[in-house]
Amino acid sequence: MMKYNYIAIKADAREKALEHGIETLFDSELISLILGTGTKENPVESLSCRVLTLLDDMDSSSLMEALLKIKGMGVGKSLALVAALELGRRRSGHLKAPILKPLDLVPFVRNYAVSSKEHFIVVTLNGGHEIIEIHVASVGTINRSLVHAREVFSQAIKENAAAIILCHNHPSGNCHPSTEDIDSTATLLAAANVIGIPILDHIIVDCEGYYSFLENNLLFCEE
Repeated sequence: MMKYNYIAIKADAREKALEHGIETLFDSELISLILGTGTKENPVESLSCRVLTLLDDMDSSSLMEALLKIKGMGVGKSLALVAALELGRRRSGHLKAPILKPLDLVPFVRNYAVSSKEHFIVVTLNGGHEIIEIHVASVGTINRSLVHAREVFSQAIKENAAAIILCHNHPSGNCHPSTEDIDSTATLLAAANVIGIPILDHIIVDCEGYYSFLENNLLFCEE
């Protein structure tokens, strides 16, 4: 079992994060920010080290139960930590994930389906069609997202992407493409031919399902 010396943890993790960036904090300091406070018997620095040791040794399926056994954690702190870990998993779980069919991407963009505004997403892929990153190219109103080729391809060029997949949500709840969706996709496909970064699909998501341009033979350029 790995042990951590809580004396080495600085109590000013908050100030350190604000001054130097959250990425400069040790794992134990990140935990202390999530927990916020400790108890008289277990100060937050000591509590954070005990939690970190537990995270290194425990299976995630029984983590909540194990956290509740640590004196000073309680339901609120334990839930906050488990929620933070789950959010991190969801936000980073897409990295290097292979996309072999449209349905492979849907779980990674499903969170946008509940948004009241339309988000236009660009997913960059490497040569093995693994996800490099998921980018928000634009955010529109309740029923429209304006997107330009420069916004779609700028990150793909920076990341030396081999291909991209387009995606957006329909707040209206109907994931079938509008005439504007079809026209703008055709325009972007034409731009992709010039730039040399192919668009493999355009996927529309809502709370009930998804619509793939590839599966419905709608990936064609404007004449």
